[in-house]
Amino acid sequence: MNAPRGTALVTGAARGIGRGLALALAAEGFAVAVHYRGSAADAQDTARQCREAGAQARTFQADLTVPEQARGLVRDAHAAFGGPGLAVLVNNVGNYVHRPLLDTTDADWAEMLGSNLLSTVATCQEAAPLMRAAGYGRIVNLGYAGAGDLRARPGITPYVIAKAGVLQFSRALAVTLAGSGVSVNVVSPGILDTSVTQPLRAIPAGRSGTVAELVEAALYFVRTSDYVTGQEIEVAGGWNL
Repeated sequence: MNAPRGTALVTGAARGIGRGLALALAAEGFAVAVHYRGSAADAQDTARQCREAGAQARTFQADLTVPEQARGLVRDAHAAFGGPGLAVLVNNVGNYVHRPLLDTTDADWAEMLGSNLLSTVATCQEAAPLMRAAGYGRIVNLGYAGAGDLRARPGITPYVIAKAGVLQFSRALAVTLAGSGVSVNVVSPGILDTSVTQPLRAIPAGRSGTVAELVEAALYFVRTSDYVTGQEIEVAGGWNL
């Protein structure tokens, strides 16, 4: 097993998009911190697959809707493998509720904002000083295709507001960290083959996207210069344009 390039922390990495991201970063030579909230067995399987790819990997449990747990996760991942510490942070975690606007509850709002936006804010605030001190870092946050367009979406209003917040926060953080060797960018999926809803007729490309296509966009931001910062790539086949 080769010495890692540093640690890549992927939130919500037990399965789906998060697992795909974790495995891709393992293949890139990073030690991988596999975060999960409740899916311990799936997270262990992700870590096992990362190790089979030749990477160091461990699992970390945290409820990222609790800010101190989110910050503690970053600290633990940074210290876990020794070496250069945290080099990549991918904020993938975030729940999704599809419900008529007037039927959304206080709990829905708290979960959407907490899991999608506030968790991202907390992990980034903890990671940014570590990366800036090291002179290197890549932060990739998961958005939602079209969230920056103020179009009415009454079935998913709390989710879209949270993802629009992720985009705005990411751009502000990119400006804050510009010139420090740290980039902050956003990858925004549309309808993937793992999505809850599949409105294929609404997608100009005529099909849903794949996790592999989303992962490739995220890897672009990891691999490229820190001069590429504050940007968004939508992986959506023209949906929501």
